[in-house]
Amino acid sequence: MEYAPIKTRFAPSPTGYLHLGNARTALFNALAARKQGGVFLLRIEDTDAERSQDIYRQALIEDLRWLGLDWQEGPEKDLHNGPYAQSRRGDIYRKHYAVLIERGCAYPCFCSVQELKQIRKSQLAAGQPPRYPGTCTRLTAQEVKARLAFGVEPSLRFRVPKEGIIEFDDVVRGPQRYRGSDIGDFVIRRSDGTPAFFFCNAMDDALMGITLVLRGEDHLSNTPRQLLLLNALGYEAPRYGHIALLTGPAGSPLSKRRGARSVRDLREAGYLALAINNYLARLGHVYERNDLLSPTELTGQFDLSRLGRASAQFDEGQLRHWQKVAVLHMADAELWDWLKAGCDAAESRIESRVPAEHHLNFVRAVRDNIELPPDAYRLACALFGDTLQLTPESQAPIRQAGSHFFETAAAQLQPAPEDFKAYARAVGEAAGVKGKALFMPLRAALTGALHGPEMARVFPLIGIERARARLRAAQAKAED
Repeated sequence: MEYAPIKTRFAPSPTGYLHLGNARTALFNALAARKQGGVFLLRIEDTDAERSQDIYRQALIEDLRWLGLDWQEGPEKDLHNGPYAQSRRGDIYRKHYAVLIERGCAYPCFCSVQELKQIRKSQLAAGQPPRYPGTCTRLTAQEVKARLAFGVEPSLRFRVPKEGIIEFDDVVRGPQRYRGSDIGDFVIRRSDGTPAFFFCNAMDDALMGITLVLRGEDHLSNTPRQLLLLNALGYEAPRYGHIALLTGPAGSPLSKRRGARSVRDLREAGYLALAINNYLARLGHVYERNDLLSPTELTGQFDLSRLGRASAQFDEGQLRHWQKVAVLHMADAELWDWLKAGCDAAESRIESRVPAEHHLNFVRAVRDNIELPPDAYRLACALFGDTLQLTPESQAPIRQAGSHFFETAAAQLQPAPEDFKAYARAVGEAAGVKGKALFMPLRAALTGALHGPEMARVFPLIGIERARARLRAAQAKAED
């Protein structure tokens, strides 16, 4: 199937760290652009001066790049459509306000917040949908002039044609139809002079040449307003696709204000970008394959027709599943470097626990049992530590085995303990036990736990002296 090149965008507000719902929106837009050999653009929507912070702007850029969602146009990559921060595009917006006023498509509104609240309250009480009744559209030029002279700062409203239908074909939700009479005149510039979302978002998409907008379904009702604006100014509208929202366990949409986990939180916890992308790509989009996909494979199998309408719920268990799968696919040296980076605090530096000659054998031994770097650090402490902390459940098998069992086990240790199966067989024959009665107390005594990495892999790492000391400690424990 042939695709025409497209241009998508991600337009976050720097009012907090990037959360998973927004990261998924960025991922879908990046995948759509890559699939068709198009351009993925990053734009910073920072008109909320009170909440926007440079620390969040920089974090957005860092986290997107860490996820592998680099952009071909935007901050640091100006293709002559910038600036790419809305706070620096005021002159552009003012020119378009003037055009709309000149064409009779916009007018000043002097209604106060209290008046508008009362109007909405009355409409709702009467069973009517809340919309602006057009109070200020009836003001004469003299009345407008008088209010301006009195010092009242108006907002600017777009004049919605009351007749006619606004229609568009949503990429995800199919044909959409709105009546102009149901929308009501809406604010495009606030009374403090700042642009409203409807306006600057649509203007920037048109001026930057965006051809496809994938965004959350909560923006669906914004679309007819933006189509009206673009039509009034003679701009071509992009295609819109409104994806299902990503919700939390309680069913509410993930958001910064509701404390949704940020990409930065996950990154600092040790999650892998590949795991996060594989998880997010399947929330609201169907992939034929259910194994771990590389970035190239995620792109190649992405299809706009596979975007779903039903809401997708964040499930940390599923995220951890993809994390585990991603860890299993890492090369040994790459896995060790990841563990070093994730355990770099002075009190949990894994290099101080694992001898240099055992680095790669250690990761081969434990990779099936780790999801995050702290898991590996705990195993390193258990395997190489001078003292071993027994889990509560591991103490019962030790007592049941009895002190004679561990005395016998210590006597069977060879100078170079490499073959655990041969060692366990020798212990079993000497002690007269087999099965769980053999393996469970040995694992408990040597590793401190009843479950964990394969004993055949960790036994050589423990070493004969450490193994003997642990068996003697278990013998003493069994005598308690």
